[in-house]
Amino acid sequence: MAEVYGTVAALKRRLNIAAADTTADDLLQAALAAASRGIERATGRRFWLDTEPTTRTYSTAGRVARRDDGALLLVDDIGSATGLLVETGSGGTYAPVTGYETSPDNAIADGRPITGLLRAVGGWGTATIRVRVTARHGWPAVPDDITEAALIQATRLYRRKDSPEGVTGSAEWGVVRLSRRDPDVWNLIEPFVLPGFG
Repeated sequence: MAEVYGTVAALKRRLNIAAADTTADDLLQAALAAASRGIERATGRRFWLDTEPTTRTYSTAGRVARRDDGALLLVDDIGSATGLLVETGSGGTYAPVTGYETSPDNAIADGRPITGLLRAVGGWGTATIRVRVTARHGWPAVPDDITEAALIQATRLYRRKDSPEGVTGSAEWGVVRLSRRDPDVWNLIEPFVLPGFG
C-alpha cells in the first residue's frame, strides 16, 4: 500500500484549519496522496519502505556498470539490508549469490538507499543471466525534503479548488495565473530525481 509523505495534521496547520475540524479531512488526505504520487512520478522512485521483503528480478543487460573495483548491478532502491537475498539464474532455476557488496558505501547508515550490488570477482554473468533480489525496497526513512515538498504541493492542490482554470486573484494583486510547476517543490525534489526522469 502506498504511503503519503506528511500528515493531515501538518497540512491543517499550514492551512490554518483547526485540528478538531474534520470536515475537510477527506480532501486534505486526497491532496496529500496526489502530491506524494506526483513526487514519485517526477523522481522515478518512492520513499516509503516495504514492511516485508519483496522480490524483483533484473536482466543483467544494460544494468551492469563496469568499474575499476568490479561489476556494479544497478537495482531499485533498497532501504534495509535486513532480509536481503541475491540470487542468479536462468530458466526459473536460481542459486544464492555471495561475495557482493552493497553500494554506495554506508548508504543505509547515511539515510540513503542501496542502489547497486558490487561484485569484485566474477561479475554478474552473461546477458542471459537474471538476478533475483529479495529485499525491503524503498528508502530507510522519508527524507525531510520530500515531506516538505509533499506538504507544499498538497497545500497547493487543496487550494486549487478555489482557483478554477488555473487562475486565482485578490483585491491586492489582481488576477494571477498559477505556474505549472512550483519552484520550491522542484528545488526540494530535484536532488532525488533518478537519471532519465524529471
